[in-house]
Amino acid sequence: MQNAFGDTLKEWRGRRRMSQLDLGLAANVSARHISFLETGRSRPSRSMVRLLSESLELPHGARNAFLGAAGFAPAYRKRALDDADMAHVRAAVDWTLERHDPFPAMALDRHWTVVKANRSGGFLLAGAGISTGDSLLEALTDTGRMQDVLENWREVAEHMIVRLRTESAHLGGDDVLDATVGKLEAVLGPRTGGADGPLPAIIPARYRAGDRVLSFFSTIAQFGSAEDIALSELRIELLFPSDDETRDTLAIVGQNG
Repeated sequence: MQNAFGDTLKEWRGRRRMSQLDLGLAANVSARHISFLETGRSRPSRSMVRLLSESLELPHGARNAFLGAAGFAPAYRKRALDDADMAHVRAAVDWTLERHDPFPAMALDRHWTVVKANRSGGFLLAGAGISTGDSLLEALTDTGRMQDVLENWREVAEHMIVRLRTESAHLGGDDVLDATVGKLEAVLGPRTGGADGPLPAIIPARYRAGDRVLSFFSTIAQFGSAEDIALSELRIELLFPSDDETRDTLAIVGQNG
């Protein structure tokens, strides 16, 4: 007898490397009940499906699939940022991007497509031939172009491999992210263990801008308590200068408008 929910539960539990006991403790149910759900001896309620989704830290899209496997209607929608009921979210994104000038900032979706960018972010991206609606992942794997733009492209690419693997693992696997990792690994070849001694606090990305090199590190902002699929995957990448020359250059650019 087919047990779609049980199979899905077991698959995600394996992806999260949780035993039945681990999941039972996280969800405050018995390991025996988890076993019964996986074998089909018990059927979950809608509230139990949502509880297990939270305990497994499933992405919102996967939670809909989890509900569907148990025979329930989806709980999460995927709204466009310009939808009427996203007005306050849209205003928050715009406010964050605008206030971050003269430092670059951009809003990205789960596949690193540029949703919005502030003025400085647009200028920085334009130097790499990237604009709103373009994918940073596609640009990153265009090694000829990015090696011209990024002075330390290889270092950035090695860091991105780790980051993309982490993001894909959280999503339970993502074909786009995994394909990008494969392309980068093919270009970079075998990786070494790195230099001896302590690592630096941050690894900045150094962009060539004419006769200057602008050096940035970044932080990522995401929406807390997001219950929309697209919103839960949206993030705002805020770039900050990692040296005085970059900070002073951006200050001058900001003053000149």
